[in-house]
Amino acid sequence: MAANAPRAEATGARLLVVDDEPAMVRTLRTNLRGHGFQVETAETATDAKASYDRRQPDLVVLDINLPDGDGFEIVRHIRERSGTPIIVLSARGGEHDKVNALDLGADDYMTKPFGIDELLARIRVALRHIARPTTGTERRIRSGDLVVDVERREVSLAGRPVHLTPTEYDLLKVFLTNANKVLTDRMLLQQVWGPDYGDESHYLHVYVARLRRKIEDDPQEPKFLTTEPGVGYRFRSEEL
Repeated sequence: MAANAPRAEATGARLLVVDDEPAMVRTLRTNLRGHGFQVETAETATDAKASYDRRQPDLVVLDINLPDGDGFEIVRHIRERSGTPIIVLSARGGEHDKVNALDLGADDYMTKPFGIDELLARIRVALRHIARPTTGTERRIRSGDLVVDVERREVSLAGRPVHLTPTEYDLLKVFLTNANKVLTDRMLLQQVWGPDYGDESHYLHVYVARLRRKIEDDPQEPKFLTTEPGVGYRFRSEEL
């Protein structure tokens, strides 16, 4: 490889970039392709949904503001079909928009303007959630009726499958492998999202709420994922 050739990502992952600003699309397409990604683009919500269904990308980079709708409907469209990682880009940096995007199933949220190096780092974090190898040390983790098949990355509750996004799965696995320990917000953020995340508490709170809705009999009175006020969370288990 020539000394000044662009650095290539090992994955060659397929990305769908959705943004209605032509200059932004060109910039993202050029930089992402320069790092070895395959890139398809869309500038409307209609085209984005059609492209997603047709191409089944490995990751979606999504602007919220689109001429024929908003990115939230695209997040819903994708989450009804798969756990494909979604990174939202938006000039709307309000807490409500961030929480709404995450609550609908987005994996990350970046506010414009942003640095391409930061976006690349967040793409790598999101892709690791769908490609992270298992350790081979333990095939199943069980807590009561909740069972995680580590090799297959499958979760079941009382024998029924529980459908988790890749990030939800990684968060649950961290809780299960540290059962009965108090884990701070910062510890959880850095283990699941990476070392650059430590102050993004809204990410964690949204994901814990989503996990509770999926694995707790009563999310308002959780028996597994309990809050340690002012500290973080604990996964309670009598078996681990």
